[in-house]
Amino acid sequence: MARTASLSGFPEWLPQERLVELHVLDTLRKTFELHGFSSIETRAVETVGQLLRKGEIDKEVYGLSRLQDDEGDAAKSDKGDPNALALHFDLTVPFARYVVENAGYLAFPFRRYQIQKVWRGERPQEGRAREFTQADIDVVGDGELPFRYDVEIALVIAEALSALPIPDFRLRINNRKLAEGFYRGIGLTDTAGVLRSIDKLEKIGAGKVAELLKSELGATDEQASLALQLASIRTEDTSFVQQVRALGITDDLLEEGLNELEQVIEAAVQRAPGKVVADLSIARGLDYYTGTVVETVLVGHEQLGSICSGGRYDALAGKGNRKFPGVGLSIGVTRLVSRILSQELAMASRSVPTAVLVALNSDDSWSAAQDIAAQLRGRGIATEVAAKAEKFGKQIKFADRRGIPFVWFTDDDGKHQVKDIRSGEQVDADPASWTPADEDLHVRVTTG
Repeated sequence: MARTASLSGFPEWLPQERLVELHVLDTLRKTFELHGFSSIETRAVETVGQLLRKGEIDKEVYGLSRLQDDEGDAAKSDKGDPNALALHFDLTVPFARYVVENAGYLAFPFRRYQIQKVWRGERPQEGRAREFTQADIDVVGDGELPFRYDVEIALVIAEALSALPIPDFRLRINNRKLAEGFYRGIGLTDTAGVLRSIDKLEKIGAGKVAELLKSELGATDEQASLALQLASIRTEDTSFVQQVRALGITDDLLEEGLNELEQVIEAAVQRAPGKVVADLSIARGLDYYTGTVVETVLVGHEQLGSICSGGRYDALAGKGNRKFPGVGLSIGVTRLVSRILSQELAMASRSVPTAVLVALNSDDSWSAAQDIAAQLRGRGIATEVAAKAEKFGKQIKFADRRGIPFVWFTDDDGKHQVKDIRSGEQVDADPASWTPADEDLHVRVTTG
């Protein structure tokens, strides 16, 4: 694991650790692109009004201002000004703005993936940083978006996570319509308030959630009990439907949500067996979710929190009467990499991309060494040239310290040899044809 960061909540990786992160990012990109998602990048800065359109997270947003105003005086706080600038806290809200502004140039349904830094003013701890990388995929429609995309998004994420060097995981899936219809059916009209209370279930426990429902939302003992009974349902198949109906509550929105969640779980049982569960305690704190909601945990590492979350949002993006419903999921890359490194779940085979160091016989041989390096690089072999013509033993030690597996020698007669400094084997070589074994050509990330 990297040294403790000098600024809390802003992690930095050492080179070998960064190679692990790059492996994670490259794996995600490859999976997303195989499923037809296009890459975009949005600006890091949004207006405060745009960021705070949905959800109550203003205390987590980092404002952006100059140290001095135009007159050279210290800048004043823009708190409360909707046009003030702030760093984005997720990628979904900026993406919604991007879709609205570029709708005339996009082909719908628009499939995008986005891998960027985000900033959030949380209390730093393992799995929670103030600056971190997210990897999002979304599908957005124009006017409508078939529910089948909710199913597809879950399956794509299950495939992407399965390709990473991480422990087993579970996508815990619920549906806001199911939950809101149930709460409405038992007489609790402030469904958003109930969802916010249920969202605290794992943090504070059922007893305290029941008290919140009664004290803040006016729920009776029976209503609180029913809400908690719903939240206790968790199945790896579609049997949750019968369990919900056994509670005896009827509502049209509840039935719609049951049907949608059943479709997701049914497809997952077939195409991602053992990776998805129906978990009716999942609520998601942000208000813009309107249907499917997802949180993902690593089995045996549940205390880390959700490593992938998101869901359906039907009203986040719109322009006049034109609506752009969407569904998407976001992987917490920094949270995942932090756990991979701290638990030594994976490691890079070496700390540098370099496979070969070209040694120098004399300082006059530097130009010739560069020619050799150019030939090797031209065939995709990462190569460095020694800076000084020290004793060969020192040049070998330099390569070993850097983590470079091979050293290239050329004698005064122009004969070339390459030495594997791990085994000591030294063989004749031609810079126009020699290639290291596949496992040494590039840095490999292996599971621990």
